[in-house]
Amino acid sequence: MSLLRAIYRQPSFKLALALVAIFLFFVVAVGAHEALNIHSSNRQVLSRLQAEGVSPAEAQKDPSLLDAWSEGYWASVRFLGRPNLEMIARHTTIVGIAALGMTLVIIAGGIDLSVGSIIALSSVAIAWLLQYAGAGPWTAVLGGIAAAAFCGMVSGLLITWLRVVPFIVTLGMLLIVRGAAKGIAREQKIDVDMDRLVWLDDLLASVPKDRSWMLVPLGVWILIVMAVTVALMLRYTRLGRHIFAVGSNEETARLCGVAVDRVKVAVFALCAAFAGLAGVMQFSYLSVGDPTGATGLELNVIAAVVIGGGSLSGGEGSILGTVVGALIMTVIDTGCGQMGLPNWVQEIIMGVIIIVAVALDRLRHRRSA
Repeated sequence: MSLLRAIYRQPSFKLALALVAIFLFFVVAVGAHEALNIHSSNRQVLSRLQAEGVSPAEAQKDPSLLDAWSEGYWASVRFLGRPNLEMIARHTTIVGIAALGMTLVIIAGGIDLSVGSIIALSSVAIAWLLQYAGAGPWTAVLGGIAAAAFCGMVSGLLITWLRVVPFIVTLGMLLIVRGAAKGIAREQKIDVDMDRLVWLDDLLASVPKDRSWMLVPLGVWILIVMAVTVALMLRYTRLGRHIFAVGSNEETARLCGVAVDRVKVAVFALCAAFAGLAGVMQFSYLSVGDPTGATGLELNVIAAVVIGGGSLSGGEGSILGTVVGALIMTVIDTGCGQMGLPNWVQEIIMGVIIIVAVALDRLRHRRSA
């Protein structure tokens, strides 16, 4: 019992329960929404037949009438089905990979507003290398990630040299990197010939039947492997301990001999490198280098970390929580989309969730103070 009680007290476990609850809510909600739509459609059909003089008994035999509850049941089953689960996993991958790096930055007490622009730059760099430089897929991928990591390293150096808060530096980098991506692409999308992609367009493609043993696309497995790697790094390496130390109290960490500036440069470079990998996934999904892509995606990335328990004050955060937070956002987005809710309603719901997550974090800090 004590073990179960200790597991229940873990924030990640409670977050996982919240994910399951949200998913089950949408299973029921999608089915109910479909049933109500069918019921409304049936009423319209019956009203039309009645206006045409068809008797009620004959109208009930009309082939266009459907069983509302049966259709609602199958809508719920489809939401639980493998195709929908695979789609949720695929849509989580881009934000999830970028959020791994953002977790490091937020734990260290910083924030990076430029990840959306870096994702776009990475995809543009990959497309340019493939289409115009004649590079192979591996060279293009490494080039895109290297370009992204360089941008993060520049942000880290500016923050440490100029002693400017990360918010301002990364806000400026957001514009600089986005402008660079547009300049490289000449303010248009870079289309890549299909024969140059080789395997790049398969990373987030649906799993073919002859490879059903994979369960999910390769890109999702890359997210899982990267998440495990970063979690182990945070828990068992010196860099991981130093990241938590810097985020908890920078001056104390400095007095204890931690190279604070190096840690900051490292986390911003790693954050950008993960954003570059997310750019690889976006390029695989779209097969074009779009300099205007991923606009505003940095907000989703930050939200995934915050929902996952990361504290904007620094010193707190977990990789498992971040991945679950990204999944929660995707499930809500998918469920609202299948219920036919307009985009502005989805944005309001997501905004409310973010505010509640931050409020709970503040409340937790006040209780522990």
